[in-house]
Amino acid sequence: MPEASHLIGDIGGTNARFALADEAAGYRDEQILQCADFESSITAIRHYLELIQASAPDVICLAAAGPVVDGRVSFTNNHWVLDVAELTSEFGIDEIVLINDFEAIAWSIPDLSAEDCLTIGLPAPRSLDGPDFSIAVAGPGTGLGAVGLKKLGGQLVAIPGEASHSGFAPENQVQIEILKAMRERFARVSFERLVSGPGIENLYWALCRVHGEHRQQLGAADVFARAADGSDPRAAEAVQVFFEILGQFAGDLALTLNAHDGVFIAGGIARRYPELLENSRFRNGFESKGRYRPQMERIPTQLVMYDHPGLLGASFCARQQLTGR
Repeated sequence: MPEASHLIGDIGGTNARFALADEAAGYRDEQILQCADFESSITAIRHYLELIQASAPDVICLAAAGPVVDGRVSFTNNHWVLDVAELTSEFGIDEIVLINDFEAIAWSIPDLSAEDCLTIGLPAPRSLDGPDFSIAVAGPGTGLGAVGLKKLGGQLVAIPGEASHSGFAPENQVQIEILKAMRERFARVSFERLVSGPGIENLYWALCRVHGEHRQQLGAADVFARAADGSDPRAAEAVQVFFEILGQFAGDLALTLNAHDGVFIAGGIARRYPELLENSRFRNGFESKGRYRPQMERIPTQLVMYDHPGLLGASFCARQQLTGR
């Protein structure tokens, strides 16, 4: 059996990715499990350790799609609950840390190469090699994540939060009509209700309602597929609005965090459809901040193309935050 190890995980609403953190950098022995197949994170971790024939870990660092409150994470889109006390009792170790999944992605950004990111619009990306920088990370998946990362005097500081649950503010007539339709379904419409996997489905439904059309409700993958092949004009419109609102949200986040060195778009949806993002109104939504447009035009935006940045960031935390290496 291998020696004790640093177990890391990136747990979302649908999938749980587990791996072992390398001593130097990165991770190994990655496995992707379906959350619905396991009663809890503990049974999933046990299954993972059996799959790779590993002994009990000496460090556990889990990135989770939800806020960490008093050592617990209750998922919005997952039946699991992560609890430091339960994990400590189950595995008999004290070095356990829970972080937000987008916080983990933020930790990975300084380690990504130019080839790991795709520039969206102008201006060109800035180097993050200096002693100070301020960036933000946002992106849609099962939910919508958002986090800031600052480097101050050579020290990295993550700023996690739940900005995705802030209220959606429409910025044109179409969005006003979408909001009216969405209010028929939800008492409160947050950005996540529109910019996420379920969000694109909501947008398609709302636009059909706005146009007085009776169409079959589509899943997220079908909406994007029809937009990509041009077979459904309403799907194409929904995707355009989706990325436009993502741009508005990313711009608001940049202003809130003073992320003048760049905003990185992460999450599975945007990475699967880079051409749709590139050809959308994303940058227009990002830059349209009234008197602050000149400042917004100077902030670069990039799409993270690295497969699992959350695991890379969790590996960083397991080594740096817990072990001091």
